[in-house]
Amino acid sequence: MRKLGMLGPHGFGFGLVFGLAMVGACRAAPIDDLVMAAELDNGYVLSKLLQGGVDPNARDARGRLALSMALREDSDKALDSLLAYPKLDINAVNANGETALMLAAIKGRLDWVQKIVKKGATINTAGWTALHYAASGPDNGVSAWLLSQGADINARSPNGSTALMMSARYGALDLPSVLLKAGADVNLANDKGLSAADFAATAGRDELKAKLLKLMAKSGG
Repeated sequence: MRKLGMLGPHGFGFGLVFGLAMVGACRAAPIDDLVMAAELDNGYVLSKLLQGGVDPNARDARGRLALSMALREDSDKALDSLLAYPKLDINAVNANGETALMLAAIKGRLDWVQKIVKKGATINTAGWTALHYAASGPDNGVSAWLLSQGADINARSPNGSTALMMSARYGALDLPSVLLKAGADVNLANDKGLSAADFAATAGRDELKAKLLKLMAKSGG
């Protein structure tokens, strides 16, 4: 008589059955495949998954959005495929509270910013805005374009910082002048009492600091 040992009643090893079950359990969910396609800029696979009914507004096992990953990884083809999806939530926020417009803005990708706004992105959001993000990066005309679309130039972040302050410390050297010309208030200070001039000083931008202090004195600030 044959001993069953590790064999099931039909002669299959329990180890094999268990292993096959585990393979099925570990198989990536469709949304995980979609986010991976966005990360790798595989527009073809991403489009096929969308056509197959995968919801790009869902989050993968790590809580990531396909749209955020496409923007983070400079995945142009994936981004275009996602933007073509009619029900894409263009204002969804990632785990850091950032919208697609913010991520495009900080990269200085004016082409992306324009596509995302055309899709219906909100420009003026509570707290941090796309303008704050644009002012913190290479810019490439993003801030000026956002302002032309109604961005609030003196919008306050949760700690009271403005786009001018961010540009003074992190942005392109010519950006503070662009913002000032557009009406940025040089006299504003954040919750720690720091002005744009203080931000410039922190970054060692002494010439910009002197210019901002001169403007503050001239305006009586």
